[in-house]
Amino acid sequence: MAFPSYVKTIFYSIAMILALVFSLLGPAMGQLIVGFYSSTCPNAEEIVSSVVQEAVQEDPTMAAALLRLHYHDCFVQGCDGSILIDGSDAERQASNHAGVRGFEVIERAKAQIEDVCAGVVSCADIVVLAARDAIALSNGPQYQVPTGRRDGQRSNVSDADTMPDSGDSIQLLKAKFGEKGLSEKDLVLLTGAHTIGTTACFFLERRLYDFQPGGGSDPTINPQLLPELKSQCPQNGDVNVRLGLDRGSDQTFDVQILHNIRDGFGVLESDAKLYTNESTRQIIDSYSGFPSSTFGPFFERDFIDSIVRMGQIGVKTGLNGEIRRVCSAFN
Repeated sequence: MAFPSYVKTIFYSIAMILALVFSLLGPAMGQLIVGFYSSTCPNAEEIVSSVVQEAVQEDPTMAAALLRLHYHDCFVQGCDGSILIDGSDAERQASNHAGVRGFEVIERAKAQIEDVCAGVVSCADIVVLAARDAIALSNGPQYQVPTGRRDGQRSNVSDADTMPDSGDSIQLLKAKFGEKGLSEKDLVLLTGAHTIGTTACFFLERRLYDFQPGGGSDPTINPQLLPELKSQCPQNGDVNVRLGLDRGSDQTFDVQILHNIRDGFGVLESDAKLYTNESTRQIIDSYSGFPSSTFGPFFERDFIDSIVRMGQIGVKTGLNGEIRRVCSAFN
């Protein structure tokens, strides 16, 4: 049966309205997209970039701290800002998060954003954006990240028990990454985040002085590196002394970290272990020499793929979670 023209017009109008509604609801119903806040808080990413730039200018080591904060947040409960909650039993108190910092930078960005568009931008997204900006400020690649995460409503110290640890075996590291949907290549590339930043002598004590029965050092440490590490971290010395993770290039984001691991100059035990395993060794080698520098694979580009993938672990979107008023406390 034929419908009158005015009925067809009404149907068409309804269809257009529904299409518009669903296009607007799409992101709100659980989809991460680049530019999620373009209409609801258009200056959000610019504010985060400005706050991060100021923080890194004041303290150049803050770039690595913000990158590490992103990693630690995503590996526990997913990328939901759970590490930001402050409290005696909160996740950030876990020993596996020892030394994680940068919380005040996230809070500063959140406060400035709340002044212009309250209740819109999640702390979880600010963590991801801050890590992206920290990489760029370390002469690393610039890239876009999808946003639209919401903040979690749980943060408990016991949740961090499954965090990857510097003393884990290579098989355990692979398993922990696999549980998060990340591959062996992601393991290598995300370890490459150690291209910037420092570690404490505390994490080197066993590797330098008690690695084998009866004492002794890890034999995979390059003989040129061993006396350097021991001079910076003497036995029974101050375990809080910090040293660069990427020998000769610890404030510049580049592929040098993988070259150092290949040559026995990896500072952390977990980094060095990547070259003792056949499959991860092959991945590291693929980023060395003329073919890689000319034809690929390219470390910076592949790192972006991995960190964007990590940033989507266990995200809460749509009606899940909340948008915190301050990042250190639930609403």
